[in-house]
Amino acid sequence: MPIEQTVSFSAMKYGTKEDYALLAELEKPHLAHTADRLIRELKSQEEDTLAGYKISRLGHSLQSATRAENDGADLDWIVAALLHDIGDGLAPQNHDRFAAEILRPFVRDEVAWTVEHHGMFQMIYYAHHYGWDPNEREQYRDHPFYQTCADFCERWDQSSFDPDYPTKPLEHFEPMVRKVFARKAYDETVMCKGEVRGLV
Repeated sequence: MPIEQTVSFSAMKYGTKEDYALLAELEKPHLAHTADRLIRELKSQEEDTLAGYKISRLGHSLQSATRAENDGADLDWIVAALLHDIGDGLAPQNHDRFAAEILRPFVRDEVAWTVEHHGMFQMIYYAHHYGWDPNEREQYRDHPFYQTCADFCERWDQSSFDPDYPTKPLEHFEPMVRKVFARKAYDETVMCKGEVRGLV
């Protein structure tokens, strides 16, 4: 069995140029399998029923993505709708920001911002039942992506808890996830900083 290549250091500050070149090369397969890990996490959410809801976490994600695709949304929005709650299991208190950081290097700025803020924007539907401020999102009223996020929540997120909605399976969306995460990270031609396009 060949000896695995390792760096020469035990503290990062002592690493050499050769050490970091080795690490960059060895990291390539890991980066290439990001989509596989995300798909595996989505599959695990089939068993993770949303407490009290009529569908599973995966069911909600698939339904959101199906609605986006049915509305004629582009690839970035479909994948974002699929992954917008992927942080629910690991980061339930800030799942929106968790999901946004996964998506941010590979999608338009407008899409990442919307995913990052959708949790707050969703509060318009239920916060009053808990004595919270349902209008917390108004602090972003003048933000160029405000309406996009409001539309995302209204059309694809808050409406996607219907067990009778004809929802496409994960296998349908897997090639889309792979296509997005095969992009070069932080490609300025993809990110389109500050550009407003809306949902469709």
